[in-house]
Amino acid sequence: MKKKLRVILVWTLISFLLQYGVYSILNNEVQKVMAPTTVANTTPITLQLKATIPSSDLTNIQISYAKDYLAYTEKGALKVFNLKKNKVVFQKEAPSANDKTLGVLLYQWLPDRNTLLYFYARKNPDPVTYVTVYPPKTTIQVTAPTPDPNLVVPKTEDPNQTIVQEVPKTVTKEVTVAPHIEKRYGNPQITELYSLEFPNSDEDTAPDDRFNQTINNFPAGGKIKKLVVSTCTNLMYLTVNNPSTELLLEIDVMKNVRTLSKSGETIDNMAASDRYGTLFLDSKEGSTHQVIAWDGTKRQIVSENNNDQILGIKDGKVYIGEVQNNELVKIKTTSDLIHMTKKPALTTEWEGTIPLNNNVRTLIGAQGQMIVYDQQTAYIVTAGRLTEVKLHGDENYVSDDGAELVQLSKQGVSTLVELQPL
Repeated sequence: MKKKLRVILVWTLISFLLQYGVYSILNNEVQKVMAPTTVANTTPITLQLKATIPSSDLTNIQISYAKDYLAYTEKGALKVFNLKKNKVVFQKEAPSANDKTLGVLLYQWLPDRNTLLYFYARKNPDPVTYVTVYPPKTTIQVTAPTPDPNLVVPKTEDPNQTIVQEVPKTVTKEVTVAPHIEKRYGNPQITELYSLEFPNSDEDTAPDDRFNQTINNFPAGGKIKKLVVSTCTNLMYLTVNNPSTELLLEIDVMKNVRTLSKSGETIDNMAASDRYGTLFLDSKEGSTHQVIAWDGTKRQIVSENNNDQILGIKDGKVYIGEVQNNELVKIKTTSDLIHMTKKPALTTEWEGTIPLNNNVRTLIGAQGQMIVYDQQTAYIVTAGRLTEVKLHGDENYVSDDGAELVQLSKQGVSTLVELQPL
């Protein structure tokens, strides 16, 4: 008996150990999916290579996370170029050459993998539909003669015979209403979200162009100003405007879309926390300008200074720039918290003068450096010190992690692309 109990205990222990091992592996894999940016942000990938793209009309250049794919727009079509194999591996044409509001509205690489998100608009083939409507049964009141047993009238011919007098009485009856045809008006534009996943650039496997969802409340003719993706919460935020309105939309992993903006509010810029998913945005309502933190349940004022604007968030720091007369004169920071406090203390990290107008781009690098650049110069603020880097391409771009410089040089009908660490 003792031997049997010993065997049972041993096998029970082995079963628990195997289950623990399997659960540990599954937990690690889930963590990789839910929070894949922890290592990527501290050790950005850099390459040094050259490639030639057979076109000289490239716009909206974006380099992938692994620095081996280049996305761009050419004559209204989205194209992705494999920089190692020197060839176009994906393209998406606009559905109409005449309507510039259709086709790819915006695209953006995810910050932690070679996946490109893009929004695609096309005409709704059935903007007007006809529906047969079956109304519910209704009740009406009618008056009908009803016998009254309390009222009797004797007949003179036969005193023993009586008749019952009928009196009017109101009764209720159900009436079926005939069905009718109604005209329904839908959105004349269908706007869809796709995720384009690319294999290792050394492989010949075609990318996986995956349809995600249709955004039904996207306004027809709307333009996407800004897209922000929070990899820790899997939430997407986009600002959409058309001549009549501007919307701030949130899309979650369950494909739910909700509007976060207020009526009459304008969103100038926004950034999402890489730790907690809090959305920081520059909000304007009339003459009031504020930097706002949105954590999914409520808004919190971070700054009411009319000159302050959000620059970005990186590794626990929220970067706010003070801008005067189209110049960045101060960089301030505050801690990135799970729940932001109202008007937190701001620490000045740098003071000086950097041109900041519509022709420059700004980003926070993987090492916390502030990068402001145009086509000629990159201004880099690291630990409170400013350095300037002269750029030599006809067009110049910096990767979102601040580690790679992409230089484009026109060569007749082609474009030479040169990658080098910044």
